[in-house]
Amino acid sequence: MNGFKHYKKRPQIIHAKEMLEPFQVETLEGVMRGNAGDFLVWGVEGEQYPCTRSVFLGTYQEVTEPE
Repeated sequence: MNGFKHYKKRPQIIHAKEMLEPFQVETLEGVMRGNAGDFLVWGVEGEQYPCTRSVFLGTYQEVTEPE
């Protein structure tokens, strides 16, 4: 890809919870809604956002002991 550089996503520990019911959360972009089965994620700077189950499971891996 001409003009593009390559980047790798840094491994960060985040907190997340699978939600059993539909929910909404105030994000930096405004109110966002999540569905039952989606994850509510707390980012590295304290921001919150919903993440669909399929995207979450394809992106994150559970850790037992935070580094």
